[in-house]
Amino acid sequence: MSDKFIKGFSKLSKEGKIEWVAEHYFNNADEGKALLEKYWHPDAKTQKLHDEFIENTITNFYLPFGVAPNFKINDEVYALPMAIEESSVVAAAAKSASFWYERGGFKTEVVSTKKVGHVHFVYYGDYNKLWEFFNDIKARFYEDTAHITANMRKRGGGILDLMLIDKNFEEPNYYQIKATFETVDSMGANFINTCLEEFAQTLQREIAASNLFTEEEKNIQIIMCILSNYTPECLVRAEVSCPVEFLATDGVSAEEFVQKFERAVHVARIEPYRATTHNKGIMNGIDAVVIATGNDFRAIESACHTYAARSGQYRSLTDCSVKDGIFRFWIEVPLALGTVGGLTSLHPVVKLAHEMLGNPSAKELMGIVAVSGLAQNFGALRALVTTGIQRGHMKMHLLNVLNQLEATDDEKKQMVAHFKDKVPHYNEIVTAFCNLRGVASVEDLKK
Repeated sequence: MSDKFIKGFSKLSKEGKIEWVAEHYFNNADEGKALLEKYWHPDAKTQKLHDEFIENTITNFYLPFGVAPNFKINDEVYALPMAIEESSVVAAAAKSASFWYERGGFKTEVVSTKKVGHVHFVYYGDYNKLWEFFNDIKARFYEDTAHITANMRKRGGGILDLMLIDKNFEEPNYYQIKATFETVDSMGANFINTCLEEFAQTLQREIAASNLFTEEEKNIQIIMCILSNYTPECLVRAEVSCPVEFLATDGVSAEEFVQKFERAVHVARIEPYRATTHNKGIMNGIDAVVIATGNDFRAIESACHTYAARSGQYRSLTDCSVKDGIFRFWIEVPLALGTVGGLTSLHPVVKLAHEMLGNPSAKELMGIVAVSGLAQNFGALRALVTTGIQRGHMKMHLLNVLNQLEATDDEKKQMVAHFKDKVPHYNEIVTAFCNLRGVASVEDLKK
């Protein structure tokens, strides 16, 4: 057995875990351990909190936490917290926010807030008999979960509907209980899954006690009970609009800009290769706010991408139109978000992010996050159809390269000035920096 195999790793202290990892996986164990310890939080209480978020923690992994100001959303002005590592995302969002601030701002509408979960099970028998029985005992499912749903019902949520779904035509003997929920300001994953597991017990118990079914029919098998992260009925829409003549930008006339912008969006509606990159840019904005507010960006990503493919082809999440001289640009996305529970009540910076946003409700946060995605997409498309995407992006790339080269603050200023009117590519940056230092190559910089 490999000496890298270990039993009982989770039972080691944090120091013990670090010692083992450093010994078996780092080229320089002492340097590795020092770096991991460097990223511990200096406050022991805060570090303990971080240690308990996940299992087997050995240090913290930091992301930059930025702010994009000047977002006018439904006539309220916000500064959006954004946690992300990618260059130019925050700058592009802020630039779009300022652009639309002067043109009426963003408008949002929550279309629906329903979430769905399923009890997946196998039944060997007549579907019509099962369907009639399910509807006869439907009230029992609500009764058996009343103790679970009590607090949620007090807040205006709970179980909205239960349906029996026949999937036998796709997978032999496969059926579902499809449950629809309202979870108000919580994301609701634990609540939903707890209800689903109770539904499974009720179904098994009631069928076993019934005289309607044969012994074979009573032998149902629960495959699993789980919420779905696809939330097409937890939907929000965000939009900007203004007269076409207000859209002259970056040296391009309003008419030309709108024509190219509309075509760029339509390309993403029909071409999956472009739609994938188009939507990735949208998710730059969405994910950054989702992470900053302590929500599950993986769930949001999967729901949005599934929604983008709901027609059978993967398409853009945004769309635009020009009618009667008015330009409209909008996004419609499924966003199952929470403002209570989980990290929202534990992580100090997450709590601060919610405070920055005015401690929004889940519905308000849905609108804010959708706006972030729309703003990011507008900024990217604006650059693509005018100056090109690289000018702004590569300026941030310049600073990254200079940091790698360990440039001083004064050297950074000189290099930024040098590339003020140029697109800084890696080799050009290195050459210019070597010239600034008066050396011939990168190797000479290290001497």
